[in-house]
Amino acid sequence: MKLSHFNFNLPAELLAEFPAENRDESRLMVIDRAKKTIEHKMFKDIINYFDDGDVMIMNNTKVFPARLYGNKEKTGARIEVFLLRELNAEQRLWDVLVDPARKIRIGNKLYFGDDDSLVAEVIDNTTSRGRTLRFLYDGSYDEFRNKLTELGETPIPKYINREVTPEDEERYQTIYAKVEGAVAAPTAGLHFSKHLMKRLEIKGINFAEVTLHVGLGTFNPVEVEDLSKHKMDSEELFITQQACDIVNNAIQNKKRVCCIGTTSMRAIESSVSSARTLNPFEGWTNKFIYPPYDFSIANCMVTNFHTPKSTLLMMISAFCGHDLMKKAYEEAVKEKYRFYSYGDAMLII
Repeated sequence: MKLSHFNFNLPAELLAEFPAENRDESRLMVIDRAKKTIEHKMFKDIINYFDDGDVMIMNNTKVFPARLYGNKEKTGARIEVFLLRELNAEQRLWDVLVDPARKIRIGNKLYFGDDDSLVAEVIDNTTSRGRTLRFLYDGSYDEFRNKLTELGETPIPKYINREVTPEDEERYQTIYAKVEGAVAAPTAGLHFSKHLMKRLEIKGINFAEVTLHVGLGTFNPVEVEDLSKHKMDSEELFITQQACDIVNNAIQNKKRVCCIGTTSMRAIESSVSSARTLNPFEGWTNKFIYPPYDFSIANCMVTNFHTPKSTLLMMISAFCGHDLMKKAYEEAVKEKYRFYSYGDAMLII
């Protein structure tokens, strides 16, 4: 398959700027792969598709406030610094993106906070917008991390063309987020409310948690027509023995195994045994799933509606079947479903 197979016309007004008022009251499109049917529901109706012993695999990564604004020494120019990943805790080295990048060179210093209590020095260039920064801060490592949290803001995606609100801090985070390390939310999970989780639990649905720290690579545009030439950024992944036991037990008992989001799907497909069961994992993955692809573990998934030509859409095409995916997306545009991070959801069974 080629990149051009994943293009479609997405009206700008369908990109959701704000989340639904209540997490579990966004819309839910249900696609049945065997019957080739499409139904329109509310997200909380998802409970009707699962039974006792079924498993949902959730990504429990937690988004940290990765977007900082500093001022360049001498000129005072305002510079956005987006924290990507910590390279060395002891030396306080970070991989970041800077904007506007043309103004930021090796040796420059950036000052953060009204009192300039945090300073960073540019020590390397990594990509056109990428830099390595060394943070200079008088205090312990914990105090330094607290300072980053205090100065940073919730990294809602760039296409959301508005200021960050206090509400974003809560809503751009799943209710089961635990392990800090993501710079973008695993958005399919944003639809789960505490009440819905409780109802699923009472019905006998089990939850298996994995941790994939979502990086910005998830949103990197694919710039090659031949998909086999696209390289995904690596992201840190942890799968515990406990999660494997829950999932493998469900596989053995022929239950539904549902991935909540593309990040959970990438996580589990990165650690499959020869017997097509889930193995524990600790490390990095740059797994890129596009059609044709033979999925080993999950037999259904929840996902949001993705933008044209995105790697996320390619995974959905591989899981759903390309023609059915195209039909579903045409229907979504016609029915004015809301797209992307704060948008509506899709359940593929």
